[in-house]
Amino acid sequence: MAKQVTILVVDDEQVHRYMLCSMFKEWGWKCVEADDGRTAVEAVQKFSYDAVLMDVRMARMDGMEAFSRIHASHPALPVIIMTAYSSVDAAVEAIKHGAYDYLTKPLDFDRLRLTLERAVDKRQVEERKQKVHEKKVKSKPSSIIGASPLMQELLEMISYVAPTEATVLINGESGTGKELVAAELHNNSDRSNKPFVKVNCAALAESLLESELFGHEKGAFTGADKRREGKFVQAEGGTLFLDEIGETSQAMQVKMLRVLQEHALQRVGGEETILTDARIIAATNRDLEQEVRSGNFREDLYYRLNVVTVVVPPLRDRREDIPLLVEHFVQKFAAKNRREVAGVTPECMDLLRNYRWPGNVRELEHAVERGVILMRGEYLTEKSLPLPIQKQGELSKQDVKESGSSLLQAQEKILILKTLEETGGNKSEAARRLGITRKTLQNKLHKYDE
Repeated sequence: MAKQVTILVVDDEQVHRYMLCSMFKEWGWKCVEADDGRTAVEAVQKFSYDAVLMDVRMARMDGMEAFSRIHASHPALPVIIMTAYSSVDAAVEAIKHGAYDYLTKPLDFDRLRLTLERAVDKRQVEERKQKVHEKKVKSKPSSIIGASPLMQELLEMISYVAPTEATVLINGESGTGKELVAAELHNNSDRSNKPFVKVNCAALAESLLESELFGHEKGAFTGADKRREGKFVQAEGGTLFLDEIGETSQAMQVKMLRVLQEHALQRVGGEETILTDARIIAATNRDLEQEVRSGNFREDLYYRLNVVTVVVPPLRDRREDIPLLVEHFVQKFAAKNRREVAGVTPECMDLLRNYRWPGNVRELEHAVERGVILMRGEYLTEKSLPLPIQKQGELSKQDVKESGSSLLQAQEKILILKTLEETGGNKSEAARRLGITRKTLQNKLHKYDE
């Protein structure tokens, strides 16, 4: 429901105040009266008004002094000055010092309404800006690291989606940080002060997953010695993160669909219907559209989950973020393992930047952790990295060397053939011009099959 507009009318003429307030009520606004400047100053300290409409000439504290005091304590509150023609200069001076506008008496009511509507709109915009600013100040710092265009797009998408109640499907390869994205969505939502509950659907057998999600009654199965609430109930009012949702069976998908449709569930072995209010965020490294076409994933559940899709890019597509991630992980694991790390050598950073990273950010994190633990000296070097990364670096260097060697051989062949052409096929003269023996020239031509 929209907040009712409230105008403070300040005028020492009771009849004028009554007339204005009656008109404002017809417009759907609330009107509060003050009969002098001092009363107005006290009023704005006690209540939040959308605008102040104030006369200049009043017995106790005139409008100019009252405006000055109100503006000093509430600079965003729009004050509109009412004045006679003889006091226009004073009103103009007030505008120079922050008054919103002035109106001359007798008032033009159409202009009065338009001026007040614009003043109120301005006030409400300023309030919204302030709320956004306060929310940013209070919000938790992002745990997602990345300055690449792809990551900036991801963070922007999160900022749009987080404040809503939309169900979100996070798609990305293993190790890209889907759980971090889910946590970021929760932390920037209105549910951030409620639980963020995580379930890895691929880590549990179907029977255990059902009990984990929905809970169970005492005696529902062997070992169920007491009632247990499931993750849906534990996440009440907050967010439930279903990781690797694509690994669930068709039977489990049917049960999940019911919860999403009806916001209700039953414990394993129970008959009581339990209402649930948890926002669902799911994640998968599978192509669920393809899984639907293959009959492995229910189409109706897919569309329930896929209200909004957030795609987390693989590390190989945002290599410019690798130095930032490396620096973060070095600091993290240096502190954890009580190591003094001065930095990363350029050769090591080049190796990390050029590695293919099939395991994405998770693999990079583990590589840096190992490197920090095994490093010798002050700097992280290539030698302390896992062997697969070192070997990949050696292969890359060999490829560069062989590529360079092939290029030199091609250039050499062109030079020899050109020299032979210039000497009319005289190999002795060609060898002399090239600075090599005739035998060496013969060997090279044999290698080139010439």
